[in-house]
Parts: sequence; structure tokens; C-alpha cells
Amino acid sequence: MVSSASSSNEMAFGFLTVCDAAGVGTFGGYLLVDLSGRPLEFHCTAPVRVTRAQEILYGATLQRHLHGEQIGGPLLKATKLTPVAVLTDHESLLHARCHGQSPVAVVRQVADPAPVGTGTFELGRFHVQPHDDDLPQADQLQSQLTALAGSIELAEPFARIRAAIDEAQAHS
Repeated sequence: MVSSASSSNEMAFGFLTVCDAAGVGTFGGYLLVDLSGRPLEFHCTAPVRVTRAQEILYGATLQRHLHGEQIGGPLLKATKLTPVAVLTDHESLLHARCHGQSPVAVVRQVADPAPVGTGTFELGRFHVQPHDDDLPQADQLQSQLTALAGSIELAEPFARIRAAIDEAQAHS
């Protein structure tokens, strides 16, 4: 994992994503930003490759195991800062929730099909769906994320993470 940390005590928000690289494997990236979107801490994983045996044994649960346990969990544990919330753009990363202290929520474009259920709320062009364990905190989470969404577009940090992983790949 690569890390670049700030010693700030600012309010932090985490952005957690995964990206597949053909022939290489699946990478995970975790960016913590302050309320203005400035990076505070970044971590990424080495590529994780799935074996044929894992595909067979895990079946339909493979993606949530790979993303939640093998990639997301270690990334959440690696940080020095504790974010107000962790946002992800992959529902399978909600399964990393048990590895951190912060609420976790998936962010989707409003145009994307989104399950609208208890605790799901809309912020501008995005639907935010908290992990089931974080539903009691949905109102507080919405308030905190509204402040963040006033500074940055909620999907933008995911693009930064993917670009950083691509850049690291280009130099390895």
C-alpha cells in the first residue's frame, strides 16, 4: 500500500473504490479528503488476482468477498485518520463496513438504477445508500455529505483514485 498522510485534525471523508486491470488483477484505492476536497491520505492495494478455484468455491459471493474482505477491509484499516463517512461507487464495497468505524454508503448517479429504500437519500445528481448498519445515522450522514457536496462533486474523487492507480501502473 502507498500512503501519503497529513497530520491534520480536519474533518475527513473517505472514498473507496476498486478497478480492474485486464491481465493484472483488481486494485483497490482509498482517498481521504477534507471538506474542500483536498487530499489528506491515500492508500492503494497491489493487484489481487482471482484464481479459478476461488471463482468456483465463492460462486455468486466472490465479488463481495474480493471487494469487501480482501481489498476494502485492509484499506479501511490502513488509515491514520477516521473519516466522518466512507463513500464508495461499488455496492460490493459495502461489505467492508465491518472493518472500519465510520458509516459506509454507496453513491450512484441519479440516472443509474438505484434501490430507493429506507435511509436512501438524494444529494444533487446522486443517490446515497448507507450500509444497513448505518441507517440509524442516515439523517446525520445526509447533513455531513450535504456540506461536502457543496464543495465537490461526489463522484470526482473516484476518478482521482482511478487516475492515481493508472499512473502507478504506468511507472511499474
